[in-house]
Amino acid sequence: MDKETRNRIQRATQAARALLEREYSEQLGGVFDIRADGTIAAEPGSHLDAEQRVLRTKLVAAVEHERSGGMKPAEAVASYLREAAFTMLNRFVALKMLEARDLVQECVSRGDQSAGFKEFTGLAPGLVQLPDHGYRLYIESIFDEIGREVRVLFDRRDPASLLWPRRQALQELLQILNDEQLAGGTGSGVQDAGSNPKPGTLNPDIWSQDETIGWVYQYFNADDERAQMRDVKRGGSQAPRNSHELAVRNQFFTPRYVVEFLVDNTLGRTWLEMHGDGSILAEKCRYFVRSEEDQKRDRPRKDPRDLRVLDPACGSGHFLLYCFDLLLTIYEEAWAANASGARNQATGQTLRDDYPDIEGLRRSIPALILEHNLHGVDIDPRAAQIAALALWLRAQRAWKDARIPAIGRPPVRRTHVVVAEPMPGDQAMVEEFGAGLDPPLLRDLFRKMVDAMRLAGDLGTLIPVEETIASDLRIAREQFVARRKELKKGYLPGLEPAQKQGELDISGISDDSFFHEAETRIVEALRIFAEAAANSNSIRRRLFAGDAAQGIALIELLRKRFDVVLMNPPFGAASLAAKKEFEKAYPRTKNDIYAAFVECGIRLLHQHGLLGAITSRTGFFLSSFQRWREEVLLAQAPPVVFADLGVGVLDSAMVETAAYCLERLV
Repeated sequence: MDKETRNRIQRATQAARALLEREYSEQLGGVFDIRADGTIAAEPGSHLDAEQRVLRTKLVAAVEHERSGGMKPAEAVASYLREAAFTMLNRFVALKMLEARDLVQECVSRGDQSAGFKEFTGLAPGLVQLPDHGYRLYIESIFDEIGREVRVLFDRRDPASLLWPRRQALQELLQILNDEQLAGGTGSGVQDAGSNPKPGTLNPDIWSQDETIGWVYQYFNADDERAQMRDVKRGGSQAPRNSHELAVRNQFFTPRYVVEFLVDNTLGRTWLEMHGDGSILAEKCRYFVRSEEDQKRDRPRKDPRDLRVLDPACGSGHFLLYCFDLLLTIYEEAWAANASGARNQATGQTLRDDYPDIEGLRRSIPALILEHNLHGVDIDPRAAQIAALALWLRAQRAWKDARIPAIGRPPVRRTHVVVAEPMPGDQAMVEEFGAGLDPPLLRDLFRKMVDAMRLAGDLGTLIPVEETIASDLRIAREQFVARRKELKKGYLPGLEPAQKQGELDISGISDDSFFHEAETRIVEALRIFAEAAANSNSIRRRLFAGDAAQGIALIELLRKRFDVVLMNPPFGAASLAAKKEFEKAYPRTKNDIYAAFVECGIRLLHQHGLLGAITSRTGFFLSSFQRWREEVLLAQAPPVVFADLGVGVLDSAMVETAAYCLERLV
């Protein structure tokens, strides 16, 4: 996508954000008495009807939920406004992209004159009595339909969905998105990486391009906003003060050629070492770097459903989208090479056992890729929205290319895109849930897990939750073994040694097997509670349930091991809120967060798994990174391929970069 096209997206995104934040701010303050300075009227105004009173209760709960994470009152209101505006914008952008792919009828391109809405009102003529003739109901019905598969963005139970733009604001939003400048023109259009645009060629509709949603995500925050965050004189800070600043400062779109270089030499390399140069993938991976040593490699074959890819700071999902492209080929090649006998770890079956005919496999591949192969984490909920949507749209395009009609496409049951956020945020809920766990040690471990997760929004996949729980379990088991030895000496009933001060409470544990099941039991109990809370009538419980569900997903992801880890991680200092815990968890790489991401990524790999990253190049020559080079890279995962890219690669980031791939050996 050329610079001129990106500039048009940037202008439209900034205009839509300003419009929606202004509109929602007016509604919060003027209608619901929730003011920008954070003050909230104790009681709803008499001007509110019954429906508005219920809505106000939900809005107050949503703002208070933001405050429970440590925000000041004004910050909580601003945060809610930002998330509500972004979610609404994303949804309408998504509808434009769905229209361009013929996945929904025309619904926003001509507003309430769209063909789909006219058909909708034709089926329900009574809608004409509503103030907007039922247009909001129509659009929300589309949200609900798509939300069955892309819940992270289209779930209307999300607190960010509570507000809706009034008629004038909605018309202005549609005018911005339907501007003819976004519907094509002259420019470079969509080119492969490295190709040159032809002057005067027609630039395809922006909404038909997969990259568009990612650029909307990046341009939601203005360059000046990032600069102000760093400018101490303007109230900023050299280090990010919180997870929001960390996310905004590091929103840099990875160029397509860098994505291909890293994926070709990780996922592509993995498959080529399993199937040799005769693989079809050899032609697709044009940036794959071959050596004489590569030709000698013979990696054990895997069923493609067992290949796991992780982007631990996924942003809009750029790496995962290209992995999707390669996986389409990988699945078909694995099916054709059935004689290899690679069996799925879950079913014990080969791909051809489960899919006897190729047409049945092609119908299933897009859903299989999203459900089994691709995993992403981000500290920014908006990034998770974008990445999940982008992957779902990519799956729809794959089905369309395979000429599989919508009615014949299997549902996407889930994507593995996770928001890293504290789990859960409400202390009263934590205590309520913890009190129901037995034996007492399980309660202690649960509380410790929640405490370890309190900085998940700042550290993301760097959060050392697994090590924290493992350490506590090891200590408790040592106490259990020591106590059992004591009791074997023989004591009269009631005279057994008392628990020492500071020790974990191991009463009620009679079997060593408890220690092998404890973490799984905590996660399972929390999942049950989260499901119950999600169906509760209590607004507070439902908000807690959202935190808990994301926390569970992050913990489960961190317990997995991956064949490939790909990243364009944040760089610079960790947030001020997480500085102490970050330095304690990553003593060898604490000087820059990108080095810690690489260290963490290596830990999440299987042996001989591959990591691809684009980061600052400073780690390869500055003395302050010596331990990272010697104790992490050379000792655990030496480079397989390295490209020194220099400056100007990451859009507006003035940082010299390098792209490289590492193989975990130990």
